[in-house]
Amino acid sequence: MTSGDAVTRVCLAGATGWAGSELARGIAAAADVRLVAAVARSQAGRVLGEVLGVPELGCRVFATAAEALGEGCDVFVEYTRPASAKAHALAALASGAHVVIGTSGLTEAEYGEIDLAARAASKAVLAVGNFALTVVLLQKFAEAAARLIPQWEIIDYARDDKPDAPSGTARELAQRLAAVRTPRPTLPVEQTVGEPQARGATIAGTQVHSLRLPGFVIGAEVVFGMPDQRLTIRHDAGSSARPYVDGALLACRKVATLAPGVHRGLDRVLEL
Repeated sequence: MTSGDAVTRVCLAGATGWAGSELARGIAAAADVRLVAAVARSQAGRVLGEVLGVPELGCRVFATAAEALGEGCDVFVEYTRPASAKAHALAALASGAHVVIGTSGLTEAEYGEIDLAARAASKAVLAVGNFALTVVLLQKFAEAAARLIPQWEIIDYARDDKPDAPSGTARELAQRLAAVRTPRPTLPVEQTVGEPQARGATIAGTQVHSLRLPGFVIGAEVVFGMPDQRLTIRHDAGSSARPYVDGALLACRKVATLAPGVHRGLDRVLEL
């Protein structure tokens, strides 16, 4: 966005999905953010406002990110699937847009590729595993606890049909804790007797256990242990995507203020 612009123009991939559609409604109600194009293969050719029942959303829906990017935007928001997220981000950077990634499941290698492309394009990418404010607080409280408590594990909760594991929320939390210190389990996982897989996956040095069951939406719990005492910090999301809208809007507004490259976590644009 140039200095003379008052409105951030957004292209939203995944605009008819669970989280994307709620973000689209949030953008419709915002005065300083405007949706100029949407990506949703199943609704291609239609007007997004007709699909979502929001007359204020007059942008077209395109089948591909490449077509949508032809409309021109300041920020490209990726809210689709891990299989297409990297390609979408790279295409957006090549088109001259900053990128906000809300899709979970990308690998560290994929983020590395995106980071190189972002630096080459002099654009910023803000990747957020979860846009909810309560998740930002979970991360901050957990980082504070990790400075004092050397042992912890993460439990990752999600609905039964969520394909990626761990969730972006749990993966991001593990990465942030690794920046504080490496946990020191009493018994290393490789010394497990029986089935080492029962100890969970090792993500950035932390054991992460992913539950996929009906009744959950998204949740993350980090359990810290010391002799004769335990600390549990937990986030649980409800059934709607509304808690993610304010954070995603903030990301759209602020991503252009970041240095070129990939930045992880909503707190990068929050004053905490």
